[in-house]
Amino acid sequence: MKQLNSRTDAAAPRRWPRTAYPPVSVATVAWHGVALAGWLVDPSAWPWWLASVMVSHVIVVSIGLWPRSSLLGPNWTRLPDTPCNADAIALTIDDGPDPVVTPMVLDMLDRHRVRATFFCIGQRAALYPALMREIVARGHAVENHSHRHVHTFSMSLPHWLTKDIDAAQQTLEALTGERPMFFRAPAGLRNLFLQPVLQRLDLRLAAWTRRGFDTREGDADRVLARLIDGLAARDILLVHDASAALTSTGQPVVLAVLPRLIETVCASGLRFVTLREAGGG
Repeated sequence: MKQLNSRTDAAAPRRWPRTAYPPVSVATVAWHGVALAGWLVDPSAWPWWLASVMVSHVIVVSIGLWPRSSLLGPNWTRLPDTPCNADAIALTIDDGPDPVVTPMVLDMLDRHRVRATFFCIGQRAALYPALMREIVARGHAVENHSHRHVHTFSMSLPHWLTKDIDAAQQTLEALTGERPMFFRAPAGLRNLFLQPVLQRLDLRLAAWTRRGFDTREGDADRVLARLIDGLAARDILLVHDASAALTSTGQPVVLAVLPRLIETVCASGLRFVTLREAGGG
């Protein structure tokens, strides 16, 4: 398999257009400048300027805790509104690969002729290279879900974000032969530094329309209900393979949910596509 390098392959054309910095980010930086100028003009008023800066930080952090927000940059929460997506649904599967659960998920998707998008963790992918190749060989897409998937991801500075995301990018590309097009932040949480990093790495942030909370909910009926409540064309659905909760019988809940989810989607006259297919990639 040809091994690629996303850092050095400068000749590769960009898949995503460059965009302006999000207004929230610009406003935050500008306000820091205003606060600094105000402090220099009247040092005695420093408590007020410090308080204003802290308020701006709270606002930005709050936005970053909202996974489906687009205020910090472009963010797919639904598939693009194009004719080809008029009857499309995207199934996305996070946190893998898992050496036990992922093969069973792949077999289940094969039986139903469904293609999904797997957001994989770089470190986990490196442990199971054959499984990564199998995901792609079966017609699914592999996208970037960070290299280490740490809980402090949304508190990281640009250098660390770049290092972590690019490490996953290179690992996934080397294992599958395909350069990821999308990135999903751990737990969907992020900060104002993420969008410039994604733009440099030619990645598009993708969240979801609805999720089943299947990492902490072992009741398949409840997980399914969350996924299909208000189900509509262009939805992006989120489930997990590597970190799925267990049902009362000890089965990963994703395995109990997927057949019924697929049947519901198909009965609604909808079809499954990968994010790449939906975006024309």
